[in-house]
Amino acid sequence: MKAIINDGIASTAMGTLTSGTFLIAFALLLGASNFVIGLLAAIPSLLQLLQIPAIFLIEKIRNRKLIVVLSAAISRLFWILIISIPFFFSASIGVVILLAALIMNSAFGSIAGCSWNSWIRDVLPENKLGGFFSRRMRIATVVGIFLNIAAASFIDKWKSLFPNKMTTAYAILFTVGLLAGLIGLLFISKIPEPKMDPPKEKINFFSVLSEPFKNENFKNLMIFLCSWSFAINLATPFFTVYMLVRLNLEMSFIIFLSILSQAVHLLFLKIWGKFSDVLSNKSVLSVSGPIFIFSILLWTFTTLPEKHRFTLPLLIGIYILMGIATAGVNLATGNISFKLAPKGNATSYLTASNFAIAMAASIAPILGGRFADFFTNYKLSWTLKWITPAKEIAVETLNFQSWDFFFAFAFIMGLYSLHRLAFIKEEGEVEEALVFQQLMIETMDEIKNFTTVGGVKQVIDFPFAIFRYAKKTSKKSIHKINRIFR
Repeated sequence: MKAIINDGIASTAMGTLTSGTFLIAFALLLGASNFVIGLLAAIPSLLQLLQIPAIFLIEKIRNRKLIVVLSAAISRLFWILIISIPFFFSASIGVVILLAALIMNSAFGSIAGCSWNSWIRDVLPENKLGGFFSRRMRIATVVGIFLNIAAASFIDKWKSLFPNKMTTAYAILFTVGLLAGLIGLLFISKIPEPKMDPPKEKINFFSVLSEPFKNENFKNLMIFLCSWSFAINLATPFFTVYMLVRLNLEMSFIIFLSILSQAVHLLFLKIWGKFSDVLSNKSVLSVSGPIFIFSILLWTFTTLPEKHRFTLPLLIGIYILMGIATAGVNLATGNISFKLAPKGNATSYLTASNFAIAMAASIAPILGGRFADFFTNYKLSWTLKWITPAKEIAVETLNFQSWDFFFAFAFIMGLYSLHRLAFIKEEGEVEEALVFQQLMIETMDEIKNFTTVGGVKQVIDFPFAIFRYAKKTSKKSIHKINRIFR
């Protein structure tokens, strides 16, 4: 477990410095279009399809640890090509090399991921998955926060000294990220591997892939994961582009928002981890999912039609909500696949769920990039007017253009995904109202750790109290859930 946590820290360090905001900013400096940004977001998911042949590689070699270490090493070394772009290639050729290197990186990473899922599923005890991964993610999140602060400070300092060599600054960040990834391989090599059970019969390609679809409950899970993945990947890859291009925000403020979201994410990981273990992952998703979908819809109000006085406060609120929601969503979507996959036969089930997620997550950002370009010259607005003999007041209540259209569409797809969640059966699931109420209680307990000022506590507690008393739940159920958490 210690080795898995240390690997999580190293992987987070690499992911923080080589993806997300920094990778997109690097691509924009090379002149990447919205479509290319969509491709960058789609490549990791699209290459997850290689997990299908990876199943047979695992069954053939029957040494998942060896496959993970070798595949991950080859995958991470392709970052050397990306690091070399500012020094040896023009911007136009650099975009091509960036795409090619990320394709190879994701291809071998996909093979490693398939082996990793099956391996770790057999290593960790089932009744500790939620708490363990919650702890791992909390530690990794702290590392990510400090690295984001350090990286943003480095970028700002570099920009003031060498404004014409910004691609070099990102190459340096990528180098540090690569070194962290290579250190992570040392921790991976220390994780023991349980001996795989001998196959009962010769592996058949069709039977391996079709088996999870014969399980009605797991099939419903895949439908949910597929629709959810499509909804969030339609919008989230373009948040950074939207803020850099449409809102014209400084990189330092964008990183501040990311850090804020990670801090809230860290605070709620412990809460969601407890819910996941003593209640169910479905219960966590039933509350965290709607919060995330609502935060996507709020992006459409950050411009009316341009940046306004409430844009920055609204962005802060959005990132707080996203931090709360992603802590629960990321934890629960991973754990529910682990939990519903039969022990000893997890490879095909987890690969099938990853396949469903990958298909949706690869198609969505490509469509998002096309949407952004297509809707550039389209606009949908709704203005309310109040006319008196003395004056006329006009209030723009809705203004969709460019990215706003697929933010709204992502919200609609998210609602459908939450509808599909209801079809999944998981042991321990409870009503959403009870989860929400206990979430408020747990949140207030965490807030008490940060402040002992009575007046501040009352101000913070007031909106939560409204929600608590508004929920119509039975006294028997409330007593039961409180007893569980005590």
